[in-house]
Amino acid sequence: MEIIIISLTAFLVAILTFFSGFGLGTILTPVFMVFFPDDLAIALTGVVHFFNNIFKLFLVGSNADKQVLIRFGIPAVIAAFAGSWVLLNITDLEPLFSYEMFGRTFIVEPVKFIISILLIIFAMMDLIPYFQNLKFGKEKLPIGGALSGFFGGLSGNQGALRSAFLIKAGLSKEAFIGTAVVVSTFVDFTRLSVYATRFAQTDLGNNTQLVAIATLSAIAGAYLGNKLLKKVTLKFLQVTVAIMLILISLALGAGWI
Repeated sequence: MEIIIISLTAFLVAILTFFSGFGLGTILTPVFMVFFPDDLAIALTGVVHFFNNIFKLFLVGSNADKQVLIRFGIPAVIAAFAGSWVLLNITDLEPLFSYEMFGRTFIVEPVKFIISILLIIFAMMDLIPYFQNLKFGKEKLPIGGALSGFFGGLSGNQGALRSAFLIKAGLSKEAFIGTAVVVSTFVDFTRLSVYATRFAQTDLGNNTQLVAIATLSAIAGAYLGNKLLKKVTLKFLQVTVAIMLILISLALGAGWI
């Protein structure tokens, strides 16, 4: 049963997140957590996410804007090392608060709450008409890369901040998706290499069949998403990113993910 549910989720989410540039890992992790311990769920999600990114790299990586990639991607990778190191070395911060709902206890963590506020601000900039034509200058890209990379290493939620900056960088829809995929792949490799010591303690080896099927499902979703790309407008892309930002930020701020 878990193979069917996880694989179907991976397929459907991969289609949607192909356009938004983020969300597969964020949405898939809680689904894995229904069936597996937290540490194993994070490891399994990381493997699926990484190989799905590798496939997308071959699909659309050539569309990446090289100037944006250098200005945004290099600071993102460097900051991802820093964020991952901080995650593994700081003592756990005290939760802001916790609450119970539907028989479960939800804990709101400071880092995720801060990210959720940032995401809501970026999302509103995509939905409010005054801000819709606003573009970030190229000089702002290193800041955006550093922020998305650092928070990605620290909390695993780097895609939303990355897309929030790149969607305002004046890129075409093909360049936006291609650039996001390249940056995401390198940041994933960076943080997974730092997390590797934790993965060694999980039970990845006994779940290779599940990982393989879930990865193939995500790849199939990404392939379909790429086929649908020609029918998607830049406006649709901006609205999709904004809606995804709001949904992810609310879930983060509420402690659901």
